[in-house]
Amino acid sequence: VGRAVLELLSYRVPNPLYLPKGNLFGHPLDSPVNLPPWLSEKDADYYATQFQITGITGALNYYRNFDRNWELSAPWWKSQIKVPVKFAMGDLDLVYTMPGMKDYIHNGGFKRDVPFLEEALVINGVTHWIHQEIPDQINQLLFDFFSKFH
Repeated sequence: VGRAVLELLSYRVPNPLYLPKGNLFGHPLDSPVNLPPWLSEKDADYYATQFQITGITGALNYYRNFDRNWELSAPWWKSQIKVPVKFAMGDLDLVYTMPGMKDYIHNGGFKRDVPFLEEALVINGVTHWIHQEIPDQINQLLFDFFSKFH
């Protein structure tokens, strides 16, 4: 479990997720995990230990419950988010590399569903853990965005 978490935190492949048999996030199971610069050995050990104690059932239950979540949110299926929004993600984010996601974000789907979308910012060289990798830049983006509303 600990290794799987470290692999996920270290994943930096700019393509849709592919998990070949015998590999964990594209690396042979016996290969070392190269930690990203924002994750210290001490922090990685802590996370791995905690997940070994508690398991990852809670996190996996989110994905196991996808069908039920769709059912519960069905009444809002065509609803729009009508508040000011600024969106930021990394170009190496697993979500960004999912089939159809780039088209949705950049070719009108996102703006249709979020009409007050100010910007959809995709930052090069950054993964899903954007707030961990570039905290100063993300904090500045948040500060600048919220400063307009005081």
